[in-house]
Amino acid sequence: MNRKWSKEEKLRIIMRTRTESKSGTIIAKEENISKGMLFNWIKKYNELGEEALENKYKHSIPKANKNMSEYEKLQLENLKLRIENERLKKGYIAKGVGQNKKYYSIDNKNLK
Repeated sequence: MNRKWSKEEKLRIIMRTRTESKSGTIIAKEENISKGMLFNWIKKYNELGEEALENKYKHSIPKANKNMSEYEKLQLENLKLRIENERLKKGYIAKGVGQNKKYYSIDNKNLK
C-alpha cells in the first residue's frame, strides 16, 4: 500500500527517534514504515530541516470552487499552466480528465 505521509507525520516519527529510547528500526516497525524510509527522512531533516519533509509532488490538482479567493484561483491557474509547460518541454500533451486522460506525443515519439 502506497501511503502519503504528511510533513507533520514525518516530523512526529522523526522526533520519536530522538526522544524515545528505542532504535529507529523498532520505531519504523511500530509505525509500519520501512527503516530505509525512516532513515531517509531523518537524513533529509538533518540536512535541510522541516521543509525537506514536504511532499514535492501532488498527484491531484485541486478544483476551483466558489469559496476560493481570487489569489487562490490565480495560484491554481498558474499551477495548471506550469504543468502544461513541463509536458510541452517533454514533448507531449494531455487530453481528457481522470481515467479518460490520454497522452499524445507532439513529435510522434513513443511515450512509454
